Amino acid sequence: MKTQQAIRGMPDILPVDTGSWQWLEQKVRTLVQSYGYQEIRMPILEATGLFARSIGEVTDIVEKEMYTFADRNGDSLTLRPEGTAGCVRAAIQNNLINTPQRLWYQGPMFRHERPQKGRLRQFQQIGLEVFGVASPDADAELIALSARLWRELGVAEVLELQLNSIGSSEARVAYKAALVEYLSDFQHELDEDSQRRFATNPLRILDSKNVRTQELLDQAPNLQDFLDTESFDDFAALRDYLDSAGVAYRVNTRLVRGLDYYNKTVFEWVTTELGAQGTICAGGRYDGLVQQLGGKATPGVGFAMGLERVLLLLAAQGVEAPRSAPLAFAVGVGDAGARACFAGVETVRNGLLQPDIRLNTGGGSFRAQMKRADKSGATVALIWGETEAENNTVTIKHLRSDEPQVTVTMGLLAQELERICNTM
Repeated sequence: MKTQQAIRGMPDILPVDTGSWQWLEQKVRTLVQSYGYQEIRMPILEATGLFARSIGEVTDIVEKEMYTFADRNGDSLTLRPEGTAGCVRAAIQNNLINTPQRLWYQGPMFRHERPQKGRLRQFQQIGLEVFGVASPDADAELIALSARLWRELGVAEVLELQLNSIGSSEARVAYKAALVEYLSDFQHELDEDSQRRFATNPLRILDSKNVRTQELLDQAPNLQDFLDTESFDDFAALRDYLDSAGVAYRVNTRLVRGLDYYNKTVFEWVTTELGAQGTICAGGRYDGLVQQLGGKATPGVGFAMGLERVLLLLAAQGVEAPRSAPLAFAVGVGDAGARACFAGVETVRNGLLQPDIRLNTGGGSFRAQMKRADKSGATVALIWGETEAENNTVTIKHLRSDEPQVTVTMGLLAQELERICNTM
């Protein structure tokens, strides 16, 4: 029979790697909760119309990248390609937007792209959303939070914050007209993607990585010159907030993001350490999206980070997650010792707060079990033989230090393990 394989671009995350994932996820979870964000969990399947209405029908995501299918009732469903639309839908449906909200979520997203390093068809994101705050201090706090995360992870030096304001919808309409007029004389010189976007989504031409297209844009109208007064003032206020907090940035007037729901502030954290997939975190303001999806007019701002790319950046910088090893490895020698080992480990687990003890299973000689204990990375081995079983004791052998081996009564084992744990 043919061996079954994972779907291309949807890789397994194996135990050898999950420790790094858990460490990163816990870092982010601790930080966002300290800023007052509460976790929300949304389904990975949504009605297709949710994404067409929010992301935009002429975006690359909706046109080419979504996993969409009809279910048994004939309803069109889509695996979520991003998290903001679903979070907004959930907030509206569950009346979460009546008061300001700070929400965060984590989970897989899906886009049918060409798999490559840092770009997968199933990828993991953590996203943060703020509802009900129109002032730029909410934008600034989100950005400051992300800057703090990079410092805590030790990668701040290889990341650059890029900012822009894309203004109101009216400002963008005026700018699009001016951009199309300018580019009409050079349309045949644009790259293939930009020619396709010329008639449908001309702002995305600013995102082109094609060298010739970027050269043509050097003389194009500047989006900043078309900003409405409110957007201009908010962008200035945002920069003042970031300056006061010492958060460095660069204004990139060609940064527009690929989703139609953005307005005013947009931003990206980018690096040159990962080749073409240099954006590891991005977001912006979407003040019209809640109303667009059927809720009352509510401002919003948020960002999402791709965990695969963050982990790749950590690896590139030599940042390793702390090695996870058990406190103790339990060894049972002989039938009586094995039974006493099993019962003793369960007893001590009842008496310790979250004890990390690995139980040897499958038998084996004393020597073989001690090899397993050493390989596990445990600090100590807990040894039960026939003597320990008969006397209701356990022998504690230190595996990472010269501290002498001791035998203690079962009544003192939990206390002794706590002492060992506190000295590590």
